[in-house]
Amino acid sequence: MSKKKLTRLGIFLVPIVFIFSQCLNFKKHEDPRGSEYAGSATCVSCHKNVYSSYLHTAHFMASLPADGHTIQGSFEKGSNEFVFNPNLKVVMDKRDSGFYQTGYENGKATQSQRFDISFGGIKGQTYAYWLTNEIFQLPISYTANTHNWINSPGYASNSIAFERMIGTQCLGCHASFIKQAPPDLPGYYGGAEGFEKKSLVYSIDCERCHGPAAEHVKFQTENPAEKTAKYIVAFKSLTRTQKINMCAMCHSGANNHMLKPAFGFKPGDSLSNYMRVHTSNEAPNYKVIDVHGNQTALLESSKCFIGSKMDCSTCHDTHVKDRDKVLLYAGRCLSCHSQNTHNECKLANQLSATMLANNCISCHMPAFSSKLIIAGQTGTLIHTHHIAVYPEEAQKVLAMLKK
Repeated sequence: MSKKKLTRLGIFLVPIVFIFSQCLNFKKHEDPRGSEYAGSATCVSCHKNVYSSYLHTAHFMASLPADGHTIQGSFEKGSNEFVFNPNLKVVMDKRDSGFYQTGYENGKATQSQRFDISFGGIKGQTYAYWLTNEIFQLPISYTANTHNWINSPGYASNSIAFERMIGTQCLGCHASFIKQAPPDLPGYYGGAEGFEKKSLVYSIDCERCHGPAAEHVKFQTENPAEKTAKYIVAFKSLTRTQKINMCAMCHSGANNHMLKPAFGFKPGDSLSNYMRVHTSNEAPNYKVIDVHGNQTALLESSKCFIGSKMDCSTCHDTHVKDRDKVLLYAGRCLSCHSQNTHNECKLANQLSATMLANNCISCHMPAFSSKLIIAGQTGTLIHTHHIAVYPEEAQKVLAMLKK
């Protein structure tokens, strides 16, 4: 190739290389949380199996863009309505611009808003819409138990409400980040919080639990032979208190007084720097702690917790969808409670080993109705994290033997 052609090729390649480098630079710093964050997508190249498994967990489904893949409710005619009474209903419909909820009163449309954000996906889902730079909950949710649309939890049963604002505290446990901004419509529907829409990082992502990863990604990429993870927090490296604090950031109830936004919490931080946990004279009584949202207090009130070194990860692997796998959880119970120890089940001499394993959870962590998540007239059933002996549950199991 002639010198002239090489010169022309160089002139052509220089801007291409520059543009490419700018793209790489942009990707490196594109996470809205700042340059110290890498974004969960960067984890895939080294942790593909873990990441693929995590996509099916409740933490991943904590929030997602609402679309035909994430909305679980039906939009088919005959299954796309929630009827309050003969004069009041909400219709869920699909349009070219997205999916919508529309309220009707006496046959006339009153308000229509688009599904923009989906929250949840295991027990059910609720949804939100953007109104300029503010976020509000849609009136109709979905329950997985009955596979039906339901009136959103806490909403009145004789009116259609589009006005409940979703703020930083809600998003702090259902997303990984969002940047606050002055509200475009202060006072509208009581709205007082605005956000930068493009800054929303959906789901509870890798870096919420392992800390900022940009330095980790850079080091491991440049040193592929180094198998010891650097500049990242391994959950097992935390103390018991630090582990509980990290989970309690989102699993210690919804009525706590926030001192700082949850998004700033990093593994190893002290919970007391971010929230003042709500307490009352009744708080030690597990019966008054709702089964939804305050798993920490329920667990900490259990003899199993008090008399051991267990923490949330003793039973839960947040990278894996193992919900409803009763034998798996029973195995984790039996790692401490075996027939060879003084901790054996009091029904061990009346039930077979299979029967015992199948009922560890239903007997000692029964499902109770939540007062916070109401589906129709009843609360959604959720297993309590207060591990204890429940005589009435044991009697149910024994009654099964007589049938």
